[in-house]
Amino acid sequence: MEQNFIKKLKKFSLNPKTILIVYILLAIGAGIHSYLIGPQMFAGRLYTHYNNYMTFKHSFIHLIQNKDLYIEYPDEHWDLYKYSPTFALFMAPFYYLPNLLGLILWDLINSMILYIAIKSLQIDERAKSLILWFIAIELLTSIQNEQSNGLVAGLLILAFAMFEKDKPFLATLFISISAYVKIFGILGFILILFYPKKFKAISYSIFWMIIFALLPLVVISPSQLKFLYIRWFELLRWDYSESAGLSVMGWLISWFKLNPPKNLVVIIGAVIFLIPLLNFKSYENFIFRLTFLASILIWVVIFNHKAESPTYVIAISGVAIWYFAQKRKIENLALLIFAFIFTSLSPTDLFPKFLRDSLVIPYVLKAVPCIFIWFKLSYDLIFKKLEPRLDDGFVN
Repeated sequence: MEQNFIKKLKKFSLNPKTILIVYILLAIGAGIHSYLIGPQMFAGRLYTHYNNYMTFKHSFIHLIQNKDLYIEYPDEHWDLYKYSPTFALFMAPFYYLPNLLGLILWDLINSMILYIAIKSLQIDERAKSLILWFIAIELLTSIQNEQSNGLVAGLLILAFAMFEKDKPFLATLFISISAYVKIFGILGFILILFYPKKFKAISYSIFWMIIFALLPLVVISPSQLKFLYIRWFELLRWDYSESAGLSVMGWLISWFKLNPPKNLVVIIGAVIFLIPLLNFKSYENFIFRLTFLASILIWVVIFNHKAESPTYVIAISGVAIWYFAQKRKIENLALLIFAFIFTSLSPTDLFPKFLRDSLVIPYVLKAVPCIFIWFKLSYDLIFKKLEPRLDDGFVN
């Protein structure tokens, strides 16, 4: 009887409908919680707990009023807007919605795009369910902070799925949108190398990137748009020099007291990241392509000097895809558990506050498992013949 109950519970928990309901409830719950929680004090002023959402929302009205998007607006929110002018235009519907409804809709977009993206991968349903469960905590962390990271992760994974289905028009559309949400999404264009219709895909990429670059012209003048792009790139350059974040750079500083030039760290990381692309014969291997997607998702976070805890839903999506793509290995399982404990659980109340304050935060422990996994993943891409996890039904 007990075995029968466990079997039914397992079947229920892996049912895609169950997970869909959980993802919807996470989004609705996160939106309502952010709205209902009391104000917070910052720099002597009271602000909402959904400050990121307010930053996004007000960027639209600043855009159409021909204001500088990249200065402080302390009467509205306490953080700087650091996204593209196009993203500000994307936020138009949210400006006119009541905050509670807008918060729920924003969180739903982030959770549903990621859910749909994982479901669109050409892998076994059980593997998809396990991936979705594994990344759920990180998704909640991201949407509780009203961040766009679930959206970015979902768009990059959707792009891969569309390339696999020979739909480069849609694939490049999704990558382009991700790039105008967070600029590092542009790395998704590397996926073009794996597929036969490269000229067509490159043409589509140029088309979409130009369309989205010019899209704000529907509400502002060319001179204002030029001004905003100059200001955006100035902000990105300034922002680059300001912190190390939960990244490889932060790890080197906190663990080894090393502070090499950031550009050098990124260049070394980029070289390691690109070396697997020399394995031209492996391009035909679905698991190789899927694992390289995982590499992109992890790389854009661990080599991002501004990576924060909510950003890690992107990296953890890569970790989950990496683990469930390959043949079972004990070392991979150990690294997966390591990531679940220190990347996903360490920011939660399951870790006592004194541990978070004395170990997790000072030693950037949230980043460390993903860093280790990325180096292991890169080694496998370069030197190993990657095999599918056939017992989980992965298809080629």
